[in-house]
Amino acid sequence: MGAEGGADGFTAEEVPADLREVAATTSAEVQRFLNTVTEVAAGANPEVAIPLLLLAVSDVLAAGARLGAMVDIVPAERFEPDVGPDADLDPLGQALENLFDGIDEYNEIDDPVLGSTIVTSSISGDLVVISAALAQGRRHHDAGQDLEALWWWQYSYLANWGERASSLLRVLQAVLAHLRLDVDDDVAAEAEFQALHGE
Repeated sequence: MGAEGGADGFTAEEVPADLREVAATTSAEVQRFLNTVTEVAAGANPEVAIPLLLLAVSDVLAAGARLGAMVDIVPAERFEPDVGPDADLDPLGQALENLFDGIDEYNEIDDPVLGSTIVTSSISGDLVVISAALAQGRRHHDAGQDLEALWWWQYSYLANWGERASSLLRVLQAVLAHLRLDVDDDVAAEAEFQALHGE
């Protein structure tokens, strides 16, 4: 997929209303994701960091799946317009790395379809990759480049951030499950007793 493939591109004046609506909806969902990641990285409520990220990643993956299911979106121009320098996400990555110290890294299969090589990834690294890709599309949308934004979000979903978000979602769910279920037997027995006796 790329700017050279798919259907003929539209000019700004010809962007269909339904695509403008998809762009606006996706932009709002992207901003919610970026806001959540920023708040989590700030460490204001570390006790709910995992549940908040689980919800945010789930929501943005749903947006990505809608884009992935659409036919290739091709902007009128065959090059990406300049929207200024990329945001510096190093401080965000460092803050997330500090927040998840001890549980940040995880193992996964590099390509479950074509191979079985096990590689190491990280929660903080995934969040930065996803944030960078989504923020780039949002900058295009903020500049009035709806098709360019949609093309970028769609392309980068298939190329990188969709894969990273899918892996991250599984890891976040696994971490949350361990936090909720890996409890002392006495604590679990007491909770079960209280539940059965309505206490």
